[in-house]
Amino acid sequence: MKGLVLKVAGKQYTVATQSGKQITCTLKGKMRLLDSKSTNPVVVGDWIEFFKENDLIGVIEHVYERKNYMVRKSVNLSKQTHILAANIDCAFIVVTLLYPQTNMEFIDRFLVTAEAYRIPAAVVLNKCDLYSQLIDEMDELAQIYQKAGYPFFKISAVTGEGIELLSTFMKGKINLVSGNSGVGKSSIINRIEPSLNIKVQDISPVHFRGTHTTTYSQMYSLSQGGYIIDTPGIKGLSFVNIKKEELFHFFPEILKQTAQCKYYNCTHVNEPGCAVKEAVIHGEISEIRYRNYLSMFFDEEEKHR
Repeated sequence: MKGLVLKVAGKQYTVATQSGKQITCTLKGKMRLLDSKSTNPVVVGDWIEFFKENDLIGVIEHVYERKNYMVRKSVNLSKQTHILAANIDCAFIVVTLLYPQTNMEFIDRFLVTAEAYRIPAAVVLNKCDLYSQLIDEMDELAQIYQKAGYPFFKISAVTGEGIELLSTFMKGKINLVSGNSGVGKSSIINRIEPSLNIKVQDISPVHFRGTHTTTYSQMYSLSQGGYIIDTPGIKGLSFVNIKKEELFHFFPEILKQTAQCKYYNCTHVNEPGCAVKEAVIHGEISEIRYRNYLSMFFDEEEKHR
């Protein structure tokens, strides 16, 4: 039987059958050894083949080829990877200006990862109800990412501002929602689909950082059509299988200018005749995005010394 993995909790998998019913599955023993580089051989969003061991339990025996997946390095095992979810139509990075403040390099690392694994991405600025004194900062952030080619949504999970537009954009898609702890991912999902009533928790009043409410990725069905995937809060992102020489390919606005560079193998760091650096000077490419590119470039260079 064919099914869609909705939730992974330890060695148990919640699977939706094609008839819409849900069944708890386990993993066939030999499948755990198929991908030694990944901590999780079966992930949320996977289409799988399973057989019923009995009326209550199924056994996963095959995972269909993924069209894409969102990956990061495992927190506890540095040489292994952890896949957040698979077969994603759009990955949304939820960010906040305050409570907590989202680092812009973190945003760009997420977007680079999405580009590298062929996942369309968008940026969601939450808690806009708290930023009445930060209108210019909100507008600048929106301009940076819209200019780079990313859909940008200003919303408030508290007041409902912008939720209808975001919900309409998600219709019919498999949507991944990610970001730092405390940015309001679960609250946004509750606003889009109130019947889910996902547990939420306030940020720490001491450190103004989020506490981990969601501890594993889980996919929920949307009444309007499609799915939404809630993920655990991410503190940082290290790249997996991205070479520093290829990094610029995953900044759309930088890649677009590359053809105008003097040298075909220009890395846009210190080469003469670099069209990218000229575009930064003339404001065609965000200086902040370019600085983040350089930071990531030298970070990857340092890792391989």
